[in-house]
Amino acid sequence: MAESLSAKKWLPLEANPDVMNQFIWGLGVPPDDAECYDVYGLEEELLEMVPKPVLAVLFLFPLTPQIEAERVKEDSQTKVQDPTSTVYFMKQTVGNACGTIGLLHAIGNITSEIKLDEGSFFGKFYKSTARMDPMERASFLENDREMEVAHSVAATAGDTEAREDVEDHFICFTCVDGQLYELDGDRSGPISHGASTPSSLLQDAAKVIQRMMQKIPDSMNFNIIAISKRVKGDAP
Repeated sequence: MAESLSAKKWLPLEANPDVMNQFIWGLGVPPDDAECYDVYGLEEELLEMVPKPVLAVLFLFPLTPQIEAERVKEDSQTKVQDPTSTVYFMKQTVGNACGTIGLLHAIGNITSEIKLDEGSFFGKFYKSTARMDPMERASFLENDREMEVAHSVAATAGDTEAREDVEDHFICFTCVDGQLYELDGDRSGPISHGASTPSSLLQDAAKVIQRMMQKIPDSMNFNIIAISKRVKGDAP
């Protein structure tokens, strides 16, 4: 997890679809509307196994000094996002919150594809932060006790022991207005990776992820999770 701007630090969220499903379903995503799935590899046949349509992709990777240096360089060339942008983006100020930030980015950019439960946490959160800039959204999250408790429950529900001292980092990929965006609360704003469509989102994100993985050839510590829309008739 990347360094934060505040003293607050949460336990990291495990890259586990079951954990993430309980998390997002409990906060307002209807279980019969969207679900998280493992992506077992970047080969075309493995991508084809992922239920479609894919709405967003989460990627967990080791944040090495080399990757961090490249990100700083890219950020210096990235225009700070206006809060009226159609891309929902927020900064990260809480340590180890990148898993939750990734899910907030994912859900926040697919609200036209899913119907959040009436009066749910997500419904209230996005309504409250709609006109905020990315740092104001970060501050709002930092002071939101309900989300902190929900994150803590999810972070301790995984198969591995939760530790604060981790160097892995979650980012989100999603398609907004025909563009593939990388959304990372540690970056200065959304990073566009070129043209994309909802039907090609997974393949387009896989190409970017492949390039990132090639920069860390000695590591095997990667996880990819897709958030897919449930097709009517799927079992919950």
